[in-house]
Amino acid sequence: LLYGGSLYVIEVNPRASRTVPYISKVTGIPIADLATRVMVGKSLHDLGYGTGLYKRPIYSCVKVPVFSFEKLADANSLLGPEMKSTGEVLGIGKTLPQALFKGLCAAGFSVNEHRNEQKKGILLSVAEYDYQEILNVSRKLYDLGMKLYATAGTARIIESLGIPVTTAENLDDILALMESNKICYIVYTGAVKDNTVGDFRTLHKKAMYLNIPCLTSIDTANALADMIAGRYTVYNTELVDINHMEKEREKIHFTKMHDCGNDYIFIENYDEQITSPESLSVMMSQRHFGIGADGIVLIEKSQVADAKMRTFNSDGSEGKTAGNNLRCIGKYLYDKGICRKEEMTVETAEGIHRLKLYTREGKAGTVTVDMGEVVWNSERIPANLENRKEIVNVPYQVAGETYHITALSVGNPHCVVFEDQLDQLDLEEIGPAFEYADIPDRVNTEFVRVADEYTLRLRVYERGNGETLACGTGACAAVAAAIRNGYCREGTDIQVKLPGGDMDVKMENGRIYLTGGASVVFEGDYEY
Repeated sequence: LLYGGSLYVIEVNPRASRTVPYISKVTGIPIADLATRVMVGKSLHDLGYGTGLYKRPIYSCVKVPVFSFEKLADANSLLGPEMKSTGEVLGIGKTLPQALFKGLCAAGFSVNEHRNEQKKGILLSVAEYDYQEILNVSRKLYDLGMKLYATAGTARIIESLGIPVTTAENLDDILALMESNKICYIVYTGAVKDNTVGDFRTLHKKAMYLNIPCLTSIDTANALADMIAGRYTVYNTELVDINHMEKEREKIHFTKMHDCGNDYIFIENYDEQITSPESLSVMMSQRHFGIGADGIVLIEKSQVADAKMRTFNSDGSEGKTAGNNLRCIGKYLYDKGICRKEEMTVETAEGIHRLKLYTREGKAGTVTVDMGEVVWNSERIPANLENRKEIVNVPYQVAGETYHITALSVGNPHCVVFEDQLDQLDLEEIGPAFEYADIPDRVNTEFVRVADEYTLRLRVYERGNGETLACGTGACAAVAAAIRNGYCREGTDIQVKLPGGDMDVKMENGRIYLTGGASVVFEGDYEY
């Protein structure tokens, strides 16, 4: 204020109400305090934050706005200098896609897991200056199995790649798609620079009411595609204590092992330092961005056996047991001198299993595992199908086709289907439909061809992993179902041929015995 020839300052209002506290919290840098000291002449170097003095945090963080449209009917989410949201939430993760997932969930958006039988789509509507970049995003989303919808101009660009896309001709078409639950994400750019801003406000308001994330930049759309590829859920993301954030990445020693190509990453967890194995499995198991495996196995102390085994699939879901992993863990314990016994016991979530190791030159080679009693009772599997006590050779419709299924449990629930034309099956299409069918939900499915009474050919679709080269419990389930349906005889050695190799299975007095090899691929350290 200029008064009486003098200048008076009546208010100083540096705006640091939301973003700065977020950044200060996740980086550990007291930004407001530092800025004040710099203003009065201090240097960042003197304050301990000069070049080379500050260590970058190990986390990625995403701030997601929250809009209250019950109170602010005309608000929209386009970025600008004025504050439009009524709040923000913070998503923190070891990777950007994980942080984005957590932020969207915390903001109240419905972030789908994209079940195959309810394939949902994404609406793309971008400005002309974003056409080149939307090509890469649309290819990513299509490869992930998303159904693409787009406004006319964007649709023409996407079609130039040969990617199927459904054109939404006008705003009414888009609103109808949203209300019919066909769209789970929206990418809409450029509205602030042309005459479509009115349409965007209507669309965005509807999206907020339906809890559909609406993204207004191509960079965020790219992160969204990576998030969907990560298959994150509320069950496989790590809980981060914001008051005790780690300063350095943890180094984890691992051994990758396999049999018949069914590979898992084995980690000693005797000190129980790994608190989020679900999240760790998602990150390590990625074939192109991690170590690459069908999942991870934690080796822990047991009060009732020589060791305890916990198995997590590549999507973070936990399995009760795993035949191949039991054989691998037997070799691991023996070869490393942790348990130098040719007969040992391993505790799993399903129970205790006995292992017999056949050794040579001080190392374990072939291992036989007592997989336990085969469970046929549908209540114990559990499975619910027309109130049947047992589900053996029962017609069941999946993805519009009728299959004769046999449901059982060999530590994990399985659904066995006998098919003569095994190689002609499109498992990418029908596998997920079986996985999420009520046989029970998240079931492992085996498609079996009977070569003769001593030989089975097998393809496996594992929950959380998709089609795999081999599956120990799947081989056991196939043999048990073949005997129950009269294709094979109990008490005989049956060879199961899988894409990754062969396994030997025998069923005696209702119990299953699995025999096969175990191999070490490599050992290393992983920063988490």
